[in-house]
Amino acid sequence: MADDLGDEWWENQPAGAASSPELTEKGHVWEPRRIVPCCMYHTVGGVPGDKWQTMKASDGEGRGDTEMMQQETAPVPALSKKTKQPKECFLVQPKETKEDATKTRKRRKKITDVLAKSEPKPGTPEDLQKLMKDYYSSNRSVIELEELNLPDSCFLKANDLTHSLSSYLKEICPKWVKLRKNHNEKKSVLMLIICSSALRALELIRSMTAFRGDSKVMKLFAKHIKVQEQVKLLEKRVVHLGVGTPGRIKELIKQGGLNLNPLKFLVFDWNWRDQKLRRMMDIPEIRKEVFELLEMGVLSLCKSESLKLGLF
Repeated sequence: MADDLGDEWWENQPAGAASSPELTEKGHVWEPRRIVPCCMYHTVGGVPGDKWQTMKASDGEGRGDTEMMQQETAPVPALSKKTKQPKECFLVQPKETKEDATKTRKRRKKITDVLAKSEPKPGTPEDLQKLMKDYYSSNRSVIELEELNLPDSCFLKANDLTHSLSSYLKEICPKWVKLRKNHNEKKSVLMLIICSSALRALELIRSMTAFRGDSKVMKLFAKHIKVQEQVKLLEKRVVHLGVGTPGRIKELIKQGGLNLNPLKFLVFDWNWRDQKLRRMMDIPEIRKEVFELLEMGVLSLCKSESLKLGLF
């Protein structure tokens, strides 16, 4: 090939050279080359220049050169937009409407909320009569329910929420000193105070110091004290006052450790409320035990007017 690209070197070749391909030492045939003008500017090192590129006519080495040339000279395609990455899916709960919130609040409404808003009202004998009627109405006839009614004369004056325990007991039992002096029977008490728990019984015993004086007081509840121990204590000594829960008092009566005939006063801790603002008779278990206790001779003593009931 001549150094000048403009020199038409094929015209100066000897005859027959163009038509007959040359053979190499190994017998390969040299293929003729053709000149392909570069249709685009080729930039090398940032300096443009007009050059001709040669490529083989066959599919061999020349095609690879052409492909490299095209890769170098082909314009760089514009960057496509970034593909959006898949996002995490979250389940969106439907917003709670005002009606749904109101319904939820109504379902969750507890008796504690109602009692907290209501003003405390002192208990009355009518409250006890009504509770008895509601409790026995499901399994008693009309005639049997009438027999459960207690006369008004068996009820003492109820606490109007202004009294302490000592002042209330002094009001309903002004002759207490004389009564306790004349009481000598064992396995019995003159006054019985019924409350909802052992802790409340201890509070009542501490708060009645001004009333009891030299009276013998006994704890009648199940916490840390066995029934047999309480039965032995009642057999050994004379007790004037008993403070306890209805369940343990009922058990003592069943085992013959406590006789109700000498009993003169039965006082219910009616108006006191616990941390959940429940009164003693608001607790189903306590209410059931109280009514079972009343049927174990208390109602008959009240009708004979030898026993008085008080609501503290």
